[in-house]
Order: sequence, then structure tokens, then C-alpha cells
Amino acid sequence: MNDDIYYMQRALSLAAKGLGTTSPNPMVGAVLVKENVILGEGWHIRAGEGHAEVNAFADAAKKGNDVKGAILYVTLEPCSTRGRTAACTDAIIAAKVKKVVIGCLDPNPKHAGRGVEILEKAGIEVVSNILKKECQQINEGFFHWITTGRPFVVLKIAQTLDGKIACYNGKSQWITGKEARKRVMQLRLWADCVVTGGSTFRIDHPRFTVRDEEGNILKTPRRIVVTTRVEEMRKIAPSGENWEFVTLEDKDAWDKFLLKLGKENVTGILLECGGFLASSALAAKVVNKVEFHIAPKILGGEKSILSISGNSPENLDEAYTLEDVKYTQYGKDLAFSGMVKYK
Repeated sequence: MNDDIYYMQRALSLAAKGLGTTSPNPMVGAVLVKENVILGEGWHIRAGEGHAEVNAFADAAKKGNDVKGAILYVTLEPCSTRGRTAACTDAIIAAKVKKVVIGCLDPNPKHAGRGVEILEKAGIEVVSNILKKECQQINEGFFHWITTGRPFVVLKIAQTLDGKIACYNGKSQWITGKEARKRVMQLRLWADCVVTGGSTFRIDHPRFTVRDEEGNILKTPRRIVVTTRVEEMRKIAPSGENWEFVTLEDKDAWDKFLLKLGKENVTGILLECGGFLASSALAAKVVNKVEFHIAPKILGGEKSILSISGNSPENLDEAYTLEDVKYTQYGKDLAFSGMVKYK
């Protein structure tokens, strides 16, 4: 393994520490290195606060390390404009590092490559696209939002081997084990918003909170229920909790809904729902990625509830296909994920 890959992997691990706290900003990690010694490290901790590069410089200063002539590894192209914080390119130039190694470029077409250009004009050597795919993937939601104006939508479903998500009476706890449910906490931590259907809301009484192993609430994402019975759902909503209710009957409604949320800085949506809403979202072509948690159980029964409902296709050519498929085992359960490819 060469040095660039090694230190970029370290920067990626630092970036991941910002999961759930940086939105609508991306997760970014940075490492300062001189003569194969790490001088300082940093990551973007919270939106509106210091960026990864600035935090790495501060860490080096705290340790009494001189960063002049060092190499800066950063997972995302340094920002070149002032927002809530100063431009990172200015801080990098002032620090007199000799080289910047970048994981991937800024996804915003208005800024892509601009940071590289500024640094090179200042006499700093720049190397780009080291572990590019991994650096893009950690911020797939942000990248989609910044380029389309719409949140990145992940459909998560827990099901049995025979594709059932609940008994005929709606009971579904628990299909998967504690390891898979811990993964769901990570997905909720990533999401700015959780969307569910009226039946799930009425039967399961979900809270959609992010909890630690002791049950302490760490975060409560924005929560939206899709239903045609809005007033009825409002009446059964838990007192003192913020829930929103919308009706989405066709693709046009879905598109307007997502554009509205995008303007409200919702970068990522987690769909935790039943078969009808899942089918509606897929039919509207708004699901970007699926993550199915499959338990080694067979429920059976004609009246057991299927994971995906909706119209029955006439042939396999109408099936949704996935790209970039990954398999991950959580305890006894298998998670199957991939990007949805629409025809």
C-alpha cells in the first residue's frame, strides 16, 4: 500500500466521525503528514463550525508541530469561497504546506476544480482522485443533493426469506436481530428525515429515534407520514412530538415533495415503510438506493404482508435492477444493498 492510499484511508475514517452532525454539509476528514509522521488530524464535526482542514491545522498547533512543508490529505476538494466559515484554500496557503492530496473534487459544478486551481497558482502541488470512489460514496447523499436539489432516498426494508415484512395482523417485531437493528440506527443517524406510511404509523407506533445501546435518544430526525387520511393520523400522533403528514398520490406529487425538502436542506431521506409506500416510491422512480435486511426466517401464509406491493408486472423485464451491489452480514441477517437502475 502506498502512502497516499494509507493516509487517505485514515482521512476517510476521520470523516466518518461526522456522521449525523454535519448535514447539510458533507463529511470530510484531513491528515497532515511530514516525513511519514502525522502532525495533526481533523474532521468536520458540525455544520457551521470549522472544516476538516482547519481542524487539522489546529490539532497540529496544539501539539506544537510545524506544518510548513507538510502534505495535507483531505477527502474532499478544499472549499474556495467564504460561507459560514472562511475559505479553506486561504488557510492551506497561509500554512505553507507543500502538497495537497485530494480524495475527490467538489461535486458542485460551480466550484469543482476551483480549489485545485487556486492552490496550484499558489505554488502548491496538488494530486486528486485518490480513493475517489470511496470518498464520493461517503457523501453520496450530499453529492446527489448538491447537484440535483433533491434529497438522496434510501429505502430500507427488513424481511423474511420469503419476502414477508409482517404477519397478517401487521405484527412485525422483530424480524431481524439486534445487530441489524443497530445498523438501522446508523441509517437514521445519517438521515435528515425518515418517511413512513400511514399503516406503519398506525400499527407500529414508531418513534424513529436514534438510540444508543442503553436506549438513550441521540437524535430525532424529521419525521413525515405519507397518508390519504391526514386528519385521522394527526389525531393519533403522540402528544408533544413533531410529525408531518402529506399525501403523495403520483410521481408529480413525489417530485414536488422532494424538491421542497431539498430547499429545506434535507439531503438524505430514509424510507422505513410498508409495501404500498415502497411500491409507490419505486414506481415514481424516486428511490436512489435500497437496503434490504433479510432474516433467516420463513413466515409463510397467503395473508402475510409482502415487502413490496403495488401492481403485478407481466414479465421480468419490468423488474427493478440494482447496481454497485453489496452484501453485509449483521449477526444472522444479511443486508443486501445497491443503487436502483430505472429504465
